[in-house]
Parts: sequence; C-alpha cells; structure tokens
Amino acid sequence: MGQNQGRVLVVDDEAVNVAVLRGILSHAGYEVLSAVTGPAAMALATAERPDMILLDVMMPGVSGFEVCQRLKIDPATAHVPIIFVTSLADVSQKLTGLELGAVDYITKPFFAPEVVARVRSHMDFQRRQGDIIQEQASRLGQIQAAQRALLVRPEHLPGARFAVHFVPVLEAGGDFYEVVDFGQGRAAYFLADVSGHDLGASFITSSLKALFHQHAAPDRHPAETLKAMNRILCAITPEELYLTAVHLSVDRARGTYALSVAAHPPVLASLAGNQPIFIDLPGSPLGLFDEVEFASVEGRLRPGDRFFLYTDGLADGVSGGLATSRMFRSRLCEVCTRTGPLQLSEAVRHIVTELVGDGTPGDDIVLLGVEV
Repeated sequence: MGQNQGRVLVVDDEAVNVAVLRGILSHAGYEVLSAVTGPAAMALATAERPDMILLDVMMPGVSGFEVCQRLKIDPATAHVPIIFVTSLADVSQKLTGLELGAVDYITKPFFAPEVVARVRSHMDFQRRQGDIIQEQASRLGQIQAAQRALLVRPEHLPGARFAVHFVPVLEAGGDFYEVVDFGQGRAAYFLADVSGHDLGASFITSSLKALFHQHAAPDRHPAETLKAMNRILCAITPEELYLTAVHLSVDRARGTYALSVAAHPPVLASLAGNQPIFIDLPGSPLGLFDEVEFASVEGRLRPGDRFFLYTDGLADGVSGGLATSRMFRSRLCEVCTRTGPLQLSEAVRHIVTELVGDGTPGDDIVLLGVEV
C-alpha cells in the first residue's frame, strides 16, 4: 500500500489498542499519531491537525464524549472527522456520540479490513468536501471580483461628489449602490439591499446597475424611476427575493434635491448647517408588488450640505438591527456632527469605524455619502 494516505490520531488509554490500530493503519499507508488521555489528545489535535481522529469512548478523567464536544467547539479542529472506538453495545451511547458530531463508530475487537474501510471512506468524503469548498470559494472570488467591477468609485465620477464604504458579509454580497453623473451639476444616487446573503442575492445586483441606468434621467423624479424598476424586478426576481432601496437626485445648479424610498432605512441629511435630521419615508420593497407608489420628498440645497445613505448592516452594528431605533439615530447624528469639518471620504470612513468598529459585521454594510 502506498504511503501518505493521510494522518490519523488514535486516542485510547489502553496501550494495546493503540498498538493494534497503529499497526492496521500504518500497514494501509496512514501516518499515525497517538495519545492516551483526553487532554493530550486535544493538545495534539490542535498542534498537528490530523485528517481524522479515532477516539476511545471510555477513558479515565476526560471521556471521549467530552473530548469530541470540545474539539467540535474549537474552530481549529471542528472540521476533523471523529470515529469513536468502543466496545459498548448500548445504542443510546452510540447516538450520543453521533449527536456530538462523530461521523461513525468502530467496535472492539478490531477487524482490520473494517477499520481501514471506514477510515478510508470518511477521509475520502472529507477530501471531496474540501475540494468542493475550494471550488466554491474560487467561484465566489470570481463573482466578488465581477461584483466589485460593477461598483463605481468616487474617482470615476468626481463631479458627482460622493464617497462610499462597502463591506460585504460574504465574498459576494447583496448590497448594491450606483451613481450616475448627468453633468451640469446633476447626479443620481441609488442604494439597495437585496434580501438574503446567498448567491441569488448577489446575482440580482448586476441587473440593478442596468435597470438604474436605463430608467434614471436628469428630468425624471426618483419615485418614477423606482416605479419603473419595480415593474421589471417583479417580473425577473424569484418570489423569495425582494429589495429595499433609496434613490436620491441632486441638482447642484438649481440647488434642489428629490428623494424616494422603497422600504429602506431613513436617510440622514445635514442641511443648511443645521443639526442632522433623518428623512424617513414609508414605502414598499421593490420586486414584491407590481403597482405601488413610492413616497418622496423634495427640498432646497446649498453648498456643503450632505446626505448619508446606508443599508441596515450599519444599524446592526449599534442597535441589534433596528435601523429606526432611537439609539442608532442618536449615535449616528452624534458621529455625523463631529465629522462635519472632515473631507467627505474621511467622514464616511470615520462614521463606519465609530459605529461598527473592527469587528466582523453580521450583515453587508454600505454607507454612501453625498456632498453638494
């Protein structure tokens, strides 16, 4: 039998059992590590990262069940398949092991062909699973690259005067933003949050870019743009998918803005040097109902005014996902006020850092800042 079949950790307090299993597995081409106590087994599993663990159930001190439970809690060893070794005939004991995360049982006395067959079968399955995960990760990386290529950057449209912070919770996220510069001081801004975090959500984002460019226009009200996009999204999106969205239109030459919302978190506006306010509008999500009207608001602008559009992932970092909660609004207003003297790009980065910190977000985060 060829070598390098894999690395197996054998754990048993009886030296004779360790010797028998070592002989069987070594002859079949496996590298064998061994431990005679639960603590030693856990330390060895963490340090050596075996491909499989054969674990005796009945051991003094820390039992095999306890070892299994601790290994499955530890991210470094949770993926390692565990086969229990036992002389127990009690079905309930075997079920306990399987419920703790073991993949199989081997009974004493050992039958060499059975031991090798079970080890090989589960190790092959683990390797195939690893190959699938690597392939999926590669595909997700390609999707992520394609998705990021769709996202416009501030340096691409300096006349639109915006800054953005985008953190997807997965390699390919369901949040999306787009900016269109019509020239002569006019620009349109769009931010959406697609339900879910799977690939289905990320695939919708490519359609959103095309739809927004098709329907947004300098003389078209944001509510009409959302209405036109909604009709098409109702026809092309699966029933389980929908999205919230906000569309801001700015005319810097005329000093006006228009805003429309589709069940999206409120927009924070810092206007005329006053205390920041939230613009909170009712509305239905996009992609659910064919004929709906979207609430809107219009107003005057002056140079230096700012808008902050965001997805609910930003609120999750502060108030447990309640984007309209008093705590989140108060915190965001406070941070926004302090960032007034900063450049827009620095302000956006500072707001996210203050609210979310360096932790891993539980949802996609987009903060889109717009300056007049």
